[in-house]
Amino acid sequence: MEIPSAVAEVPPRPAPVPLPPKTSQARAAFKDSAGAGLAFIPLGLAYGALVTQSGLDWWWAGLSALVAFGGSFEFLLIGLVTACTPLASIAVSAFMVNVRHVFYALSFPLHRVTGRLGKTYSTFALCDEAFALTSGEQARSWPGGRILWLQFSLHLYWAASSVAGALLGSLIPEGVTGLDFALTAMFTVLALDAVRDLRGDLPTPVLALLSAVAARLLFPDEMLPVAFALFTAALLARHFVTGRKTGHA
Repeated sequence: MEIPSAVAEVPPRPAPVPLPPKTSQARAAFKDSAGAGLAFIPLGLAYGALVTQSGLDWWWAGLSALVAFGGSFEFLLIGLVTACTPLASIAVSAFMVNVRHVFYALSFPLHRVTGRLGKTYSTFALCDEAFALTSGEQARSWPGGRILWLQFSLHLYWAASSVAGALLGSLIPEGVTGLDFALTAMFTVLALDAVRDLRGDLPTPVLALLSAVAARLLFPDEMLPVAFALFTAALLARHFVTGRKTGHA
């Protein structure tokens, strides 16, 4: 008995899509982080110089950059350490300064990072710049390895520039100004890139602006946490409404 050709022929399985090698992921992540990393350098130099000028040893700059990796909090940490502030007060200050990272977790692509160790480091190294770079339109296809390499590159930029500033801080002239503006300029560029990637999703910056204005008018003394809470609630409400419309479509 002859088997019909329609039954005998089995369609071939599609070949699995090969993952990019780790070297190419690291190279791509280094290129992605170059702009933000260059903005880290003058700020890290200023931070390292401030460490030694405050009477601390140079290795404090590298240790705090590796362990804390808090950017603005590390500048605050210098004063807390030199004033012999209790550890509990330092912990509370760190939480208050970095509480914004809790809201980053709502959209940071941690699910793409594999392995317990990788997820742990990605959570630890989540900073403003890493969040901004991974939340754009182009970054939605990045694998977890590229995200990890991006965060590691930013971490390395900050630690290396901080150590360099501590060792060479005495060579920076006192009249040099504008080093602290590098980070502000970088955030401006990242914000403009994010707005360009929205593609019709312009209500997001409008929601952010309305949340800030409402918090300023209603709770001027607690503007930042209230603005974050209002903005998060607005995003969740919009996501819920959009999901319901998509489901009924």
